[in-house]
Amino acid sequence: MKIALIGLANSGKTTLFNAITGMTIETQTYPTVIEKPHIAVVKVPDERLYKIADIFKPKKTTPATIEYLDYIGLTKGDIEQNKKVFELIKNVDAVVYVIRLFEDDSIIHPFGEINPVSDLETIELELIFADLELVEKRLDRINLNIKQGKKINESEMNLMITLKEYLNNEISLKDISLDEKQLLEIRHLQFLSLKPYIIVLNISEKDLKSSKLSDYKNSIYNYLNKKNRRQIPIMTICCKLEMEISQLEQQDAMQFLQDLGIDKPASHKLIQECFNMMNLITFFTYAGDEVKAWAIKKGTPAIEAAGKIHSDIERGFIKVEVISFEDFIKDGNIHNLRAKGLIHLEGKNYIIKDGDIVHFRFNV
Repeated sequence: MKIALIGLANSGKTTLFNAITGMTIETQTYPTVIEKPHIAVVKVPDERLYKIADIFKPKKTTPATIEYLDYIGLTKGDIEQNKKVFELIKNVDAVVYVIRLFEDDSIIHPFGEINPVSDLETIELELIFADLELVEKRLDRINLNIKQGKKINESEMNLMITLKEYLNNEISLKDISLDEKQLLEIRHLQFLSLKPYIIVLNISEKDLKSSKLSDYKNSIYNYLNKKNRRQIPIMTICCKLEMEISQLEQQDAMQFLQDLGIDKPASHKLIQECFNMMNLITFFTYAGDEVKAWAIKKGTPAIEAAGKIHSDIERGFIKVEVISFEDFIKDGNIHNLRAKGLIHLEGKNYIIKDGDIVHFRFNV
């Protein structure tokens, strides 16, 4: 899973990136143009994986991972500059909007004041303009094909005309009703305003429990409610503090969090929110002296889960042996569990459940 962090200049994107990846990328107090994006792969924390490994004693234990990307900040109206960001994020699975709430006179806000709703609107408008440009190019291609006498997809053309009308009126594609067939028809175009997203409010440490934070959050909730987006996750993170904690040794970091009354680091919380937003679950495999965690969409059938591991397993799928994590932990002995009938043999349409420990039988 790939997650991109986007936001306006000086919103604290790179600070958040450091906080959730443990990296030490230099943060700037002025807008900058960096040559390459920051990319880091982070392990998904899951205690179940290590409990399974404690019983199996494998040579290798491999968690699921998330890839985070961070690049330059968006600039209002700067089409060429923003294109660099959009080119990067078009292939990601989801986006984190980093919204600045912290006040610091030494770090200039692009608009000169803290206004989370204005910042959020600016981000969304830039995504809309990028999608509008994509729709116009697609329609130009369709019209050229018509002039050349080539066959066109009339359904796609009509849909593009409809989308253009909405985008011209500055309406995000996530705010219009598209059926499954239409979404499938435009999936290859990778529209940015359709990407699922999480909002991270970057607050200063002194304002973590202030009434000011409550007012800012309410303004965001009101904005989202007007667009019928009540399900959008909103996280409040002091990115600077979390970045400092991420640089500590694990034991010191956990003690520091405990002293602050924080149950989990931001990195863990953000991963959990990403999993929830993307409707992901985790299953586990044990094969060849390796215990491994895999992230898949909830409702995925066994044959598709097999393909997540290797196309040969999907192609030669025969059956899958399944045991729940709970049953496995209670006994831990495969022979006993098999004798008790707790290891099930399932077919290709079996829906993988969160925590399933599986072994695929296949032949190619």
